[in-house]
Amino acid sequence: MANVLDLRRRIRSVKNTRQITKAMKMVSAAKLRRAQERAMQARPYAQMLTSVLESLVRRTDLINDVGDIMHPLLVEREEKNVLIIVVAGDKGFAGGFNSNITKAAQKFIDERRSLGQNLDLEPVGKKAIGAYKKRYPAATYEHKEEIYDNELSKHIEDIRHRADPIEVSFEHPTLLLRTNFDDVTAMAHSIIDRYERAEIDSVYIVYNEFKSVIQQRVVVEKLLPIRKLGSHEVTALEEMTEEQKEAAGKAALSAGVSINEPEQSEIEKEAKKFGTSEVDYIFDEAPERLFRHLMPRYVTTQIFHALLESGAAEHAARMTATDAATKNAGDLIDSLSLTMNRVRQAAITKEIIEIVSGAAAL
Repeated sequence: MANVLDLRRRIRSVKNTRQITKAMKMVSAAKLRRAQERAMQARPYAQMLTSVLESLVRRTDLINDVGDIMHPLLVEREEKNVLIIVVAGDKGFAGGFNSNITKAAQKFIDERRSLGQNLDLEPVGKKAIGAYKKRYPAATYEHKEEIYDNELSKHIEDIRHRADPIEVSFEHPTLLLRTNFDDVTAMAHSIIDRYERAEIDSVYIVYNEFKSVIQQRVVVEKLLPIRKLGSHEVTALEEMTEEQKEAAGKAALSAGVSINEPEQSEIEKEAKKFGTSEVDYIFDEAPERLFRHLMPRYVTTQIFHALLESGAAEHAARMTATDAATKNAGDLIDSLSLTMNRVRQAAITKEIIEIVSGAAAL
């Protein structure tokens, strides 16, 4: 059994750890509030964009005289090559947040491979990249530059050479640092270009959908092809357990974070009203041209929305995990203090017995 000095050192160490986890909990709570506010601020734009597109759909003939669909992002093909965007976190100490996302993604990958489909992975975040970097090979591209018209023009093209059925096409290690809309736009345009070239036949995104601290779920959502504007086509999901909801609720209340879903703002309510009334809006450009221009922006907004919600969910998971670690540290301190008192009492009792025995022997 450890002596009193060793137990005191261990109690001091656990107390220092408890201070660290408590500080991490408060930091995560502050970041969660900011992430919630940012997600709420992005909602009116997404809602207005959806309303504009829905209004254009009613004024645009999406099928031409030949019978072809007017926009390539609406074209549905047989799913032979599937792209999966896996959004995890950049850091650990978030409980089962990262593992739950990678498990859901791996389950989806196994199901699609059983159907004989080829899969491309685009992990977002350092944890997702680390989970797939050693497991699957990176995609190989051949860079070609062709000069023609007497060296007046140049054609640049990257040709994909698939060697394995499952490959990591691109990695995004810094996308979650600030979640900049311009960076998301570049990522979305790359995906859209590959879809329009028929290099991929469908696009899915795996992320943690966040509504409130106690309303989260890991979802596999289909991004392309677009079937219905404004709706989320969820193909698989994993809800929080009652124990997880209870732990998250207690952590939120102790940190001063609301557990209720934020209410719609007035701007968001006004954005939803646009395009619902039977009014003939006047557009400066032709509705068909506006529709073609706004569809890629709609896909970008969907990805941006998923990244914001995943970031908020990561902070909520880290707040819950550090709250549990703080409570466990407190329980361990109580247990060690009780053991130390017992050891100290036993030592005192032993010394008294030795004194009394020595006095009796005289």
